[in-house]
Amino acid sequence: MTSIPRLEVLDGWRGISILCVLAAHLLPMGPKVLQLNAMFGLLGMSLFFTLSGFLITSFLLKNPTTLDFLVRRFFRIIPLAWLYLLIALAIAGASSDTWFAHYFFYANLPPKHLVPLTDHIWSLCLEMQFYVGIALMYALFGVRSLLAIPVIAFLFTMLRVTDGVYASSVSYYRIDEILAGCTLALIYHQRLNPRLLEWMKKIPQALLVILLLISCHEQGGFMNYLRPYFAALLIGSTILHPARALAPWLNNRVLVYLAATSYALYVIHPLLAGTWLGSGDVIVKYLKRPLLFVVLFALAHLSTFYYEHWWMANGKSLIKKLKLKEA
Repeated sequence: MTSIPRLEVLDGWRGISILCVLAAHLLPMGPKVLQLNAMFGLLGMSLFFTLSGFLITSFLLKNPTTLDFLVRRFFRIIPLAWLYLLIALAIAGASSDTWFAHYFFYANLPPKHLVPLTDHIWSLCLEMQFYVGIALMYALFGVRSLLAIPVIAFLFTMLRVTDGVYASSVSYYRIDEILAGCTLALIYHQRLNPRLLEWMKKIPQALLVILLLISCHEQGGFMNYLRPYFAALLIGSTILHPARALAPWLNNRVLVYLAATSYALYVIHPLLAGTWLGSGDVIVKYLKRPLLFVVLFALAHLSTFYYEHWWMANGKSLIKKLKLKEA
């Protein structure tokens, strides 16, 4: 199996994805009638989910143990998520049912249990549900079962088409974005027809950028259904062509740093927006935005390189201990 080249390109896309999400949630991206904030939000999340699916599938293709996979992912996601939820749900005065739904990551499923400070947690719910689902499939049927993912992705997209859903925070209306990234990994690692890889190399990147942007806007109509696949094709194109015009722009230290801190930035930012830093009328609120960003990046840095790092290091230690016991 080939290794993933130019990891900086993937980090660049992750950096862009968090910039899009923060811009959509915290900045005015233009007149409301243009719906640009919604477009940037969809763009950021589609890129993020594609990257997640690509990297998770690439990891599973190395034939790790299911326990290894789950421990790594849980120690990556849960510590900060649960700490944030402890604060946010306490502030909201949430019911026991709401706490349970959040801590077991099904709060985004009908009937939704999300509260204003946890509206964004839907994506973590989707991620965790995906991890458990793909881990079960992998454990029960082996690595070859991953070859069924393109068909599963198609079925979920058809569900969106049937129900007329362009975008949603409900898992079964959004998981095709992750599965498209999984499919990209299967193509890249040559687990599917090699002709698909050759076909991908021929698609102009500029065309993919335009198609992805259209598919992220409500006025894009039916193109919204194809958003997962445009995102996967665009990211795949930059992986396959690291020397083309788009890739060099992705390989810079700022985007790499944003990628490293992206999880903390995503999780923390709504809580700050709900404090004094996000209060006031329109003018006052946006005058405070620079200070909000300073505090946000400071907290994200501390979380990423100290709090989350400690937990991930312990997760790796646990994996080593479990492997020694098995030996």
